[in-house]
Amino acid sequence: MDLTPRPGTASTPGGAHPGPPPAHPAPYPVPPRYGFPETPAETTTRLRPVRPRRRGRTAAAATCVVLGLGLIGGAVTGTWLTGDSSAEPGTRSAYATGRTVWHTVPVDTLFPRTLKGIGAGPGATDRVWTRIAVAPDSGCAKGVDPLLLTTLRPVGCERMVRATYTDATRSSVTTVGMIFTEASEKGMRALATRFTDQRLGARKDLMPRTYAVEGTVAAAFRDGQRASWTVHVLTELPVVVFAVSGFADGRTVADPQPADVATAAGATTAVAQAGLGHEAGGLADRVERGLRGTVADLTEKPE
Repeated sequence: MDLTPRPGTASTPGGAHPGPPPAHPAPYPVPPRYGFPETPAETTTRLRPVRPRRRGRTAAAATCVVLGLGLIGGAVTGTWLTGDSSAEPGTRSAYATGRTVWHTVPVDTLFPRTLKGIGAGPGATDRVWTRIAVAPDSGCAKGVDPLLLTTLRPVGCERMVRATYTDATRSSVTTVGMIFTEASEKGMRALATRFTDQRLGARKDLMPRTYAVEGTVAAAFRDGQRASWTVHVLTELPVVVFAVSGFADGRTVADPQPADVATAAGATTAVAQAGLGHEAGGLADRVERGLRGTVADLTEKPE
């Protein structure tokens, strides 16, 4: 399933997949105060084509279904999609659902066009971020450095989705993303413990990569422009959330800092003074909150 949105479509209620594009798409509005519109292709998710079913296989498949029902009925009591039979029912459901939301909900749900960070800036000032563009869903090699990819290997990489935002002054740019893993709760907890114990989130050689967007303020946002970052391993969902920020003018940053260091009281580096730690940390936090809320809504049982 491909996160690459289909041009000319619009999100449908409840996270449903968009239908076919209209014959004559309406012009896409340019966000106020920003001279770069997103393309219509960055608005919704799109399913990948499903291979047509062959008649010869249909009868065989039906037979397998009948024979397998008894086995499934017994196995489901002990083995769940997450591979963690000891997890609580709510956690199992959240893991099964959370693993698929990258292609089952609209892009605007995962990465809202506008995100507000109340008290998320330096001195508890408010922040507003506007989405510049959404990257096509991909494997992890495009969005993380090789060493970080190796570090994440124990949990696997199901899919990665990313988007780049700019702040209200257009002086900073931030790429925020989510890596959907193949791990069970046990695997995610082991990875989170390793990140904490070894302080992997503070290592510069484990920084996420940027998503530069030609024709926008993020056109020059490359590896050398990375200024601050955060990587957060979730344990109640099979997801790793990350963000990396930099100056919008394309200046090179010789000494990038992890977000928790750049936001510490009394920090005086250029990265800290510019609030780039708050940009990375604040955006990652808002996207993570949105993901948690989306999964909670999808797993909520009717009364």
